[in-house]
Amino acid sequence: MRHLLVPALTATLMAQAPTTASEGLKIGDPMPGFNLPNTEGQMMDSKLLHGPLLVVFLSTKCPEVLAAEDRINALTRTFAGSVAVVGINSMDSSLPGNQDENLEGMKLRIQEKKYVFRYLYLKDESQEVARAFGARQTPDFFLFNQGKLVYHGRLDDNAFNTKEVTRHDLYEAMRAVEGGKPADPDQVPTQGCAIQWKS
Repeated sequence: MRHLLVPALTATLMAQAPTTASEGLKIGDPMPGFNLPNTEGQMMDSKLLHGPLLVVFLSTKCPEVLAAEDRINALTRTFAGSVAVVGINSMDSSLPGNQDENLEGMKLRIQEKKYVFRYLYLKDESQEVARAFGARQTPDFFLFNQGKLVYHGRLDDNAFNTKEVTRHDLYEAMRAVEGGKPADPDQVPTQGCAIQWKS
């Protein structure tokens, strides 16, 4: 029964709000700046982040995000010291049932899943950062090198079953950046839960 509920919940979350983000970043575009609070109550300024950077838009309840958490943690460990990882939650925590999308809910998720990037999990309450990036769903992955977007695509080719993954798209992009090579231009868009935009 559980495997039937996950797609149903995903469809519900994706249908809750229209997508009203900007057109979004294109490959080669500079990274928008941001200054957002983390779950420890500290403001984190993107100007302090140097070198290759992966920005991931996350949720505390989206099924695709929950299924990807261990893989995101693994990537963070694998590329520690060469590619920094920042998580951003832009979900509207004021909506009924969305209370867990606030900073306290994010902090609990960090503790439950032992996020490696715990001090770089940020809350975009105004949703201005998500709009600047053109993020549309969670998870949404943006990989930057030398301040320019080099990859915007999926994590891999199976959102829910790691045993059936045959293409590790994001890993390969991060490995290319680490090695000073360009990311594969063949980038498949990610799928997940639509960001619920404030009116």
